[in-house]
Amino acid sequence: MLFLDRSTRTENMSCESKKYFQIKMIIDKCKTVLILSSIVCTFGVLISLHKLLSHDVRLVKPFSPIPAGLYGTYLEPFIEESPPQAKKPDKARDAEAVVSLNAALEMKKIGKADKALKLFQHAFALSPKHADILNHYGEFLEETKKDVVKADQLYTLALTNYPDHTGALMNRQRTASIVENLDREMLRKIDEKRDTLLSIPENNAALCRAKKEAYFQHIYHTVAIEGNTMTLQQTRSILETRIAVAGKSVAEHNEILGLDAAMKYINQTLLYRLRDITMGDILEIHKRVLGHVDPVEGGQFRRTQVYVGGHIPPGPSEIQKLMTQFLEWLNSEDALELHPVRYAALAHYKLVYIHPFIDGNGRTSRLLMNLLLMQAGYPPVIIAKQHRHLYYQHLQTANEGDVRPFVRFIAQCTERTLNLYLWATSEYSPNIPAIGHPHILTGEGFEEELF
Repeated sequence: MLFLDRSTRTENMSCESKKYFQIKMIIDKCKTVLILSSIVCTFGVLISLHKLLSHDVRLVKPFSPIPAGLYGTYLEPFIEESPPQAKKPDKARDAEAVVSLNAALEMKKIGKADKALKLFQHAFALSPKHADILNHYGEFLEETKKDVVKADQLYTLALTNYPDHTGALMNRQRTASIVENLDREMLRKIDEKRDTLLSIPENNAALCRAKKEAYFQHIYHTVAIEGNTMTLQQTRSILETRIAVAGKSVAEHNEILGLDAAMKYINQTLLYRLRDITMGDILEIHKRVLGHVDPVEGGQFRRTQVYVGGHIPPGPSEIQKLMTQFLEWLNSEDALELHPVRYAALAHYKLVYIHPFIDGNGRTSRLLMNLLLMQAGYPPVIIAKQHRHLYYQHLQTANEGDVRPFVRFIAQCTERTLNLYLWATSEYSPNIPAIGHPHILTGEGFEEELF
């Protein structure tokens, strides 16, 4: 009996020991899992902080474009126009263009640059996609006008149509880095002006007045690009008083009120937000642009095919997929690492290329572009109605394969808008005395067409 009792005690102790070790192993495993989880979470937080801090675009003080005293929420459509459709290839025209090219080369050889330029322009007008014409014309501009940027554009266009063209390929390899450096220097100067503008106190009286004037000018020029006939004074009156202008259509009033509503929505809802831009954000912007007159189409993707001059946008069945891809790019690290002006201009082009809405695509794209610029500290870009032809020309050039002229055009508009602010607050702009010109937005020196 004593032996059995002692054996039973031993078994009980053995069982208790096993249970103890099992419990200890479970606790040790839990501790290990908790430690590993803590380490993983810590790394995750550190990586997230690193990504957040590495993107200066999101942390720059946003530029609020709306001065005090402009309130109200109104909501409308537009008929978008584009460059005329490109002419079909014509053998007779091509032959005439080649004759003009040969004559131009002969004039160039004997030193008659003015006659050569006119002949090159004539050849280019007759056959704008002929690789030899593009290449020789580019060489002429580079040698006689020292215009590397336009020459590089012509070489790129030649390679877009004929990728194996030896002359254009060699020239393009030589000019590409030169043009890139010129573009970077242009963007650096724009950044200096932006930093000067951001250094001005928010409550500065001159800045407040400049914001108010620039806001009116932005809306006036934006709707005028679409064909609105309101003057700047009439636009100002509508925004300040909400009183209708005699002799003007309801549609023209609603275009102004719609853009005003969209700008205020951006300023109040999206401008200071750090998270990604969503599909809903773009639809909400469009809803305010178009929805005042057509609430059915406002904030809705189109369900039919549209035609925009020489550009045929993707079919309605592709829009959802393309917009998803567009937003993935818009919020990607690669896109956010671009210079803010390049990033905003490319976002504008990509959205207007998809043309996701039945109407209001141009204004919605420009509003998205300005949202991205304002988040990076730039004022909303004013594209003057006088440069409408350049705006559409560069969009067409981008459709043909070279988006850089469009990006360059937006950069120039950005700088001119900054000039407007710095001139109005002149004590902060000692380095730009020549800006005090009545036509800051439309004066000389703006990029012109190739011919």
